[in-house]
Amino acid sequence: MGRRLIHGLSGAAVFLVSVALLSMRHRGARETAQYPGLSKGMSEKPERRSKATQEGEGYRAEGSLVLGDIFIAVKTTKRFHQSRMELLLDTWISRAREQTYVFTDEEDDALKRRMGDHAVFTNCSAGDSHPALSCKSEKHSPCHKPLVSSFLSPHSWFCHLDDDNYLNPRALLKLLSSYSATWDVYLGKPSLNRPIRASETLPNNQTKSVRFWFATGGAGFCISRTLASKMVPWASGRNFLSTSELIRLPDDCTVGYIVECKVGGQLLPNALFHSHLENLQLIPPSRLMQQVTLSYGVFENKLNVIELSGPFSPQEDPSRFRSLHCHLYPDTSWCQQAVGW
Repeated sequence: MGRRLIHGLSGAAVFLVSVALLSMRHRGARETAQYPGLSKGMSEKPERRSKATQEGEGYRAEGSLVLGDIFIAVKTTKRFHQSRMELLLDTWISRAREQTYVFTDEEDDALKRRMGDHAVFTNCSAGDSHPALSCKSEKHSPCHKPLVSSFLSPHSWFCHLDDDNYLNPRALLKLLSSYSATWDVYLGKPSLNRPIRASETLPNNQTKSVRFWFATGGAGFCISRTLASKMVPWASGRNFLSTSELIRLPDDCTVGYIVECKVGGQLLPNALFHSHLENLQLIPPSRLMQQVTLSYGVFENKLNVIELSGPFSPQEDPSRFRSLHCHLYPDTSWCQQAVGW
């Protein structure tokens, strides 16, 4: 558990610091120079954004919500840039590039060429040591302060994904359109069938028992702008690390703890999010196109992927993400080149 805590917290700053600093709307203007592309892209009004952005916003669900209203954060590490990130860049990120930001620990020219200013390098060690962890927390805070203050206006939702998730932008829009960003909304899928219990550390070496639901980070989760702003006292900058230490649990658990035990909100479980912790072959192929996120990995010592036919073989496409992408977007150039497609 201790090792999982360290690993989990190393990614906490990626999404939660950006989410938690929502209240700092007009602060930190001078700090935007650190990531000028981020502040520029996020502060522009939708009608003034690039053609690529407008294409992304073309995914419109019922109502007024468009893809440009959503900030999508993907957490990764350099050792997965080639094996995982290139797959995502070739598939779903190609359809939501202007809304997606990749947060990673080390600079990578190849990733930067493909993502430009949407690749955010923290320059922190990838190790599990406490100094490395503190660096991640500290580094993310100043760079996200201007970032968040600039994207407050156009973004109403904040969604966190891991680098082994496939996101269906159309399904995400349809789901979020069922809610208002002015509500306290915390959407995701719990990995447990019951609330988790933890001991919260109190002053004078006292503790108290707490219980709460949380959305597993491996399936992805989304938070409304209104709820995120209420999380600030417990999730801004180093406060998130301090909050996590109160319950000694990983970052996704800490999100649920803040939402349910500190803010007074609640998780809204949703079965359209999926992680590698569940048996993905149980999802009927006829319903794959309606899922918000999917994943791949190892489950019970076996390769765990969705059940889907063509156009690529399991040997060519072990994650099945490329085949799924071709079913969703058959106009993709490399899909049309697939044999028999």
